[in-house]
Amino acid sequence: MNTNKNEKFTATSQVEDGTCTVFLRGELDLSVAPDFRQVMEPLALNDKQDLVINLKDLKYIDSTGIGILLSILKTRHGMKADFLVQEVPEQIQKLFDMTGIAKFFATQENSQ
Repeated sequence: MNTNKNEKFTATSQVEDGTCTVFLRGELDLSVAPDFRQVMEPLALNDKQDLVINLKDLKYIDSTGIGILLSILKTRHGMKADFLVQEVPEQIQKLFDMTGIAKFFATQENSQ
């Protein structure tokens, strides 16, 4: 269990030019999964906007967090709506590669 306040999980969204970008910060694990799922559900179901998840400041993700991302991917795919993961930190990319899920996520490097 993480008691370090600096690693508290946050998800903030920004809408610009028809794209909703959600910036994840901290540790996405079982303890914050219900709140994250609640925040993401209406965003995932909005097929009028592209959805981007920015992982630049994500320090850790467990299987529950990965499951939520896969659930969002499945929902968006079923609606034929765009879903992109961007700025994946190296340690999280390695986890995505090892678990075999990297191939399912469309990714984009930082374009700035």
